[in-house]
Amino acid sequence: QVQLVESGGGLVQAGGSLTLSCAASRRTASYYAMGWFRQAPGKEREFVAAVDWNDGITHYADSVQGRFTLSRDVAKNTIYLRMNSLKPEDTAIYYCAAVERSVSTVAPAYDYWGQGTQVTVSS
Repeated sequence: QVQLVESGGGLVQAGGSLTLSCAASRRTASYYAMGWFRQAPGKEREFVAAVDWNDGITHYADSVQGRFTLSRDVAKNTIYLRMNSLKPEDTAIYYCAAVERSVSTVAPAYDYWGQGTQVTVSS
């Protein structure tokens, strides 16, 4: 079992920045990926970004491409999501997730989930 612990959410004005972090208790498989999803009230959970742990290749949703940057610290089993130029429509609960297979943009593919951290962007 893997525990994912997120931190870094909060309230920010539009145009501002936040950095989320997610620490995994351990890495359980040789092929592994971690990522972020978000869910706004009344909406489905949607993909934000993910990273292939082996080669560091990152994937982004079109809605955040160019504004968000996902990075990883292999030694710490931790990922970071730097969010710049935040918009009110970025307001959501952000969830960290890990999958013991190839990287995916689909939520059901992920094996482990964090508890979520609220990000609120005011206009």
